[in-house]
Amino acid sequence: MGQMIGIPFIFWLLFTLFDFGTIDQLFAIIGISGILINLTKLKNLVLMTILSFFMMLSPIIFKMIQIPIELFDYLVFKLPLSVFIIGYVALIILNARKEKVHSHNTSKLQ
Repeated sequence: MGQMIGIPFIFWLLFTLFDFGTIDQLFAIIGISGILINLTKLKNLVLMTILSFFMMLSPIIFKMIQIPIELFDYLVFKLPLSVFIIGYVALIILNARKEKVHSHNTSKLQ
C-alpha cells in the first residue's frame, strides 16, 4: 500500500495538459473540460452536470485502471474521492429537483 500521487490531482491535470502525445493528455483535457463546464451557466442543467461529473471522474478512473489498485489504498486518496462523489451526486439530485420544480411551475403558469 502506498501513496500514488504526492501532489493534488488538479496540479497533475494541469501539468499533463502539456505532456503532448500521451493518452494521459487526453484524459487531462477531458477532466479540465468537466471543471470548465462548472464555471459556465450550463452547470444548472442536469444533463450537463452529469456529463461534467463523468468528465471529471474519467482521469481518476483511467489512472486506477492503468496503475495497480494497491497504490490507491490509503485514506488521503479515498476520503477526498468519496467526499467528491457523494457531494457531486447530491448536487445532481438537487439540480434535478430544482429543474423539475421550475418546469412544473412554468407549466402551471401557461
